[in-house]
Amino acid sequence: MSMIKAEPFDFPLRPAEMALVVIDMQRDFAEAGGFGASLGNDVSRITRIVPDVKRLIEGFRAAGLPVIHTMECHRPDLSDLPPAKRDRGNPSLRIGDEGPMGRVLIAGEPGTAILPELAPIAGEEVIEKPGKGAFYATALGEILKEKGITQLVFAGVTTEVCVQTTMREANDRGYECLLCEEATESYFPEFKAAAIAMIRAQGAIVGWTAHIDDILKGLPHA
Repeated sequence: MSMIKAEPFDFPLRPAEMALVVIDMQRDFAEAGGFGASLGNDVSRITRIVPDVKRLIEGFRAAGLPVIHTMECHRPDLSDLPPAKRDRGNPSLRIGDEGPMGRVLIAGEPGTAILPELAPIAGEEVIEKPGKGAFYATALGEILKEKGITQLVFAGVTTEVCVQTTMREANDRGYECLLCEEATESYFPEFKAAAIAMIRAQGAIVGWTAHIDDILKGLPHA
């Protein structure tokens, strides 16, 4: 069995059962004028990881392994948006409001789209999720089962919210989870560091973390 150098110990690689999950690399979280910026966040922290996310995606494509993209978004009628999510805090824009890139986090709006550099290609799954975790109210579990996937590599944003939530959901469902450290980010560097520490604590209680070069080195043809 091949191994990927990782923390807290090497990750046992089974390429035939592995997929990449890229979480929420959307314009609304990464561009000026989007939802992330409206909350006062420095979105340049997100755009900085785009080259590494792209490199990871291309490595999985070259290896012939599945790439799955997620998008946090809601129905135009907001029927899948709980008031507790929409009404929290005092942001300048709320989910569903009209913003510079259309209605915020609404399916089909320009701001909800995945960044063009990371856009899915034909045959890649795109999961539209109304929550922070990608398993909640989506078909992700069924898709992974159909593909025979047991191992998931994670990239995307933000590390401590949607990425970590999805990793915890996956862990509870029996998947072995590996986070690529260079291909994930938070608006708050201390939150990213804390999330990484929590994920790999106590013998990989949630999952492993690894550097992009070590992950790509382990993939055939990547």
